[in-house]
Amino acid sequence: MIDALLNAPTAALTVIGIEFDYTLRNVLLGSAILGIVGGVIGCLAVLRRQSLLSDAVAHAALPGICLAFLVTGIRTTSVLMIGAAITGLLGALLVLGITRGTRLKEDAALGIVLSTFFGFGTVLLTQISRSGNADQAGLSRFLFGQAASLVLADVVSMAILGAVSLVVVVLAFKELKISTFDPGFAASLGFPVNGLSVLLTILIVAAIVIGLQSVGVILMVTVLVAPALAARQWTQQLGTMMTLAAVIGGVSGMTGALLSARIAGLPTGPTIVLVASAIVAVSLLFAPERGLIWNAIGSRRAGRTMRRDQTSGAADRQAAGLTVGSFPAQSVTAQRTGGDTQ
Repeated sequence: MIDALLNAPTAALTVIGIEFDYTLRNVLLGSAILGIVGGVIGCLAVLRRQSLLSDAVAHAALPGICLAFLVTGIRTTSVLMIGAAITGLLGALLVLGITRGTRLKEDAALGIVLSTFFGFGTVLLTQISRSGNADQAGLSRFLFGQAASLVLADVVSMAILGAVSLVVVVLAFKELKISTFDPGFAASLGFPVNGLSVLLTILIVAAIVIGLQSVGVILMVTVLVAPALAARQWTQQLGTMMTLAAVIGGVSGMTGALLSARIAGLPTGPTIVLVASAIVAVSLLFAPERGLIWNAIGSRRAGRTMRRDQTSGAADRQAAGLTVGSFPAQSVTAQRTGGDTQ
């Protein structure tokens, strides 16, 4: 019985022409973990209007990867991810510091930090590629991701880091929720609003570190933002939104991985992004109450109702003799003459 359950995915994928092997298993699990964690944390980033901060953090992670390799000479994923986390967190804190300590707006701070860190990372990556070091091969995959390079140890690391991130979200859910929708009220309750902002930044960094090897620094922001945007169209409750975003993210990751395995030459990371973007498009069009098509239908119904009410009201007034011009001129004159005589 247990063997049948374990072999069920293999049999199902074989039917549609996909060979379920060690590599595909790792890619599926890694993509699912990335989608789930990115969807949950992305909800907070979207609601706090920090989507661009996620993009800046992702680009800021590139020099950390290069510096970790230069310092240690090791291309182990865990070492590179530690470097990515350090520079990603540094970039995020730098954005927050510039925004709060200067007169620059957040968009200007994001633009400066994003371009500076990514430019620095590109220079380092170019120098490493020209150094002739045989161990540098494969570092460029962090630009667009290479999910096929995932091994079981990478998946385990992603699962542990993702589980820790989700546990933190669950434990601090009330504080994060209140500070997201009403920071002033959260401060009045004694919640550390600035500390919660830093905590969310750390969670964003963790989600980005999980996904760098799969989708890369350039496309990572879509994995965070797209599931949250799609889920936002279907509900107004934060808890439900996070659950939907996790499901959408997981489905997008696994669907993108399966499509790339089925179609030769199709990259996994960009395919995951395209699937998530397609779900966003469907949600924007067809979600009840918020979808564009539903809004258009509602507007047409409201217009027809208004015109019907206006026509009915005009007919009622005409039947009651209250429309303009319903009193003959002779009747008005007689009434005035009678009034003068009296």
